Parts: sequence; structure tokens; C-alpha cells
Amino acid sequence: MSGLKLFHTTGGVTEVAPRLAEAEADVQGLVEAHMETLLGVRFLASEYSTGPVHGGRIDSLGIDENGAPAVLEYKRGIDAGMINQGLFYLSWLMDHRAEFEHLVRDRLGATAASQVLWSGPRLICIAGDFTRYDVHAVREHRRSIDLVRYRLFGTDLLGLETVASVSGGMPVARRVRRQGVARAAADVQAASMVELANAVGEALLGLGDGVNRVERKQYTAFQRLRNFACVCPPQRSKLLVYLRVDPKHVDLVPGFTRDVSGLGHHGTGDLEVQLRRPRDVERAQDLFRASYAAA
Repeated sequence: MSGLKLFHTTGGVTEVAPRLAEAEADVQGLVEAHMETLLGVRFLASEYSTGPVHGGRIDSLGIDENGAPAVLEYKRGIDAGMINQGLFYLSWLMDHRAEFEHLVRDRLGATAASQVLWSGPRLICIAGDFTRYDVHAVREHRRSIDLVRYRLFGTDLLGLETVASVSGGMPVARRVRRQGVARAAADVQAASMVELANAVGEALLGLGDGVNRVERKQYTAFQRLRNFACVCPPQRSKLLVYLRVDPKHVDLVPGFTRDVSGLGHHGTGDLEVQLRRPRDVERAQDLFRASYAAA
């Protein structure tokens, strides 16, 4: 169980007692109504039937900000069978890709349906709590699984805490072999940009446990429950990183940080950071940490 305590500080200090929902449906309804804000997942369907042969209903279906299909399951408290149930539905989903893409096309349009990331489907389990056996079990699977603990506080506060997050995609080496880079690079500048991208990747992966890396053609996303950084392929003289940081709370520096809210770009995030040399990675660390905390 989470050790988090919440207090009112107006007129003294009064603890706000945590509680579970009255019913599983209350948690489901709250998450479905605000899924993109809470989890970075666009809602597609509730209680989705898997047909008469399979005989099941998926609590929620969604698609995350990188285009990965997401199966969401909810439990009011602790349920030993939750993860296996979710994996059962995830396997069904992988066998019914055309049906899912049709659903995405109906809800979000043809472009979204054509960009579904089938290499990284996700199972998100939201429950009152999990056991240590649950945490161990997800680390043994080759699927992307997030265990999220919820708590309600008072009448209008919801807390979500990631208990475990495992990426089931193909492992990606943190470093590109220098010898290969040297042969492939057209010049020293191109090689240095690849090295800079490696350094940024290591810095983002090192921010905490449960950071998942998602490869897309246009960018590489670094994700907790939601993306907190999207790194675009190196350009000739700079590397662009988009962060989940409000530009209004940042002292913008021309040539280093830029407000891109409302501007089209690959990946997610309203703050663009432009990196040109290794020391810029250290310079951006506080922004990286702020974005990680916001996700």
C-alpha cells in the first residue's frame, strides 16, 4: 500500500484520509472521462465485446500518444487474476488488428488508423493495490505492462501512482557502436550528433525506474505513463527534444528553448529544447527532470 499522506494546510494541518472507490465502475468512469489527461491515452471504447467465441469484455480500449494500442483493466481493490485477465485480452487484440484499426478509423480518422504501433501494445492495470507477486510477474512478461495504484482523497482528489512499468518492445541499445557510426557517418559533425543523441537517451533513461523507450520513425519517445520527452532524429547541427513542460514557466533562451505550443511538430510536448553540443545535455537536465515529474 502507498505511504503517501495528503494534508490540508489552511487553518492548520488536517489529514485527508485516502479511500477506495465504492465500486469498480466509479474508477472506470472517472478514468474514461479523463483518460488522455491522466494517462496520455485517447479513449476509444468502453466494455468492448470480444465476441461470442472469446466471450469477454475489455473494460476500456484506447490508443496512446505514440499510437500504441492500450487495453485498460480496473479493479476496486486487489485482484490476483487481474494481470492474466488483461494479458488474455491483449492477446485477443493482437489477433484482431483489423478490427482495432477499424475502431480507430471510426473514432479518430484514417491517419490515426494507419499509424497504429503494433510493436508496442500496452496493458494498463488500475487497482486499489498490487502485491509483490504482481510486480514480479510483470517483469517476467514480454509485454508492455503498467501497474497503477489509485486512491481517492476527500470528495474531489484522485491520486495515481505507478507501481511497476515494463516495456515489452524490442530492446534498444543505449549506445551505437562507435566503429559503425564512424563508417556510416558522412562527416565528423554527423557522428558527433549521433553521440549527442546517445548521451540524451542515457540521461532520459537514467531519470528513474520505469522509463520506457518507444521507437517511432519520426521520433523516439521516453515514457512513464505518458511521454515526457520526444527526441527527433539528429539534424546536421542540432538535436531537437520536446518536453512536457509549460513554456510559460521557463525563461526561454533563443537558440536553446522555444515555445512550440500550437505549432505542429513530431512527438508530444510544448517546450522545444535545441541541443548542439555535449554540455547542452547537462544544461537541459533540470528541464528533463521537470518533464519527467510532470508525466
